[in-house]
Amino acid sequence: MDTIHRFLFEDLDIRGSLVQLGPAWRSLCAVRDYAPTTRSLLGELAAITTIIGSNLKTPGRVRFQLQGTGPISLLVMDCDEQLRLRGMARSSLKETTSFLTEDFRSNTVSPAPTFVTATSTTSPPTTKDLLGDGQLMLTLQTANAEPYQSLVPNDGETMAAIFEHYLTQSEQLSSRLWLAADNETACGLFLQKLPDADLLDKDGWNRIEQLANTLQPAELTLPVEALLTRLFNTENIRVFSPRMVTWHCPRDEEKIRNLLLSMGREEVVGILADTEVISIADEICGHEYHFGPEIIDELFPPAGRVLH
Repeated sequence: MDTIHRFLFEDLDIRGSLVQLGPAWRSLCAVRDYAPTTRSLLGELAAITTIIGSNLKTPGRVRFQLQGTGPISLLVMDCDEQLRLRGMARSSLKETTSFLTEDFRSNTVSPAPTFVTATSTTSPPTTKDLLGDGQLMLTLQTANAEPYQSLVPNDGETMAAIFEHYLTQSEQLSSRLWLAADNETACGLFLQKLPDADLLDKDGWNRIEQLANTLQPAELTLPVEALLTRLFNTENIRVFSPRMVTWHCPRDEEKIRNLLLSMGREEVVGILADTEVISIADEICGHEYHFGPEIIDELFPPAGRVLH
């Protein structure tokens, strides 16, 4: 687990990736108590972000932010060129049962969750229902360059559909995703049709899509060779060496101290006069920082006495 394998259908000019997150995914969630549905969608986003982040060729970071008007109002995940993940969600959901978000054959949500705060219905919510109207924002930050941002609507009933639309539009290449996430793992299979695919085999992309549509969620945790052989046993596939993925969100008290320093002594003194303790939450990493009155002299030491 915690790997991404890239592979290539050498006779078809179709490429793909399989990402399997285990300990890194569990570490990311350990600092928060997400409802199962929220955790599942965040895990799917972690898998997608890893796939796209693995294409970074220079030091940098790619971040995806899904924001909407639904009960899951915000999903954020980012990844750097070393495949170090961090992310978070904001959600009002409180559930009593866990379920997988995707059914790969029908691309619908299954089975229905039981909500504590609302009456359960016979129609399970789609990803679109959970996120509501909103947008997907990509932020790409590379060394010595201004951040690049792109905004598109949340166009799709599932997480996979949202990103299939985004990738097809942004890269002008047909792309497919199959995703699954729960409290233990977050996995994804990615396929993309490269420019010469139709020249090599006019039916190749359609054939590979149909075979991939037989995928069952549990199969995404299989070793890469076993999974690809099970799905595409007649195809010539080159599998490249895996890359490791980690959750990387260490405490950074120095960053918070610099933030307080930038605010100035007067403002920090004013905050402490009102609250006695300054509490700052690093939402994306789940860390909290607390500072008492002693921070004033630490950040703004008094001027030395003048001796006569």
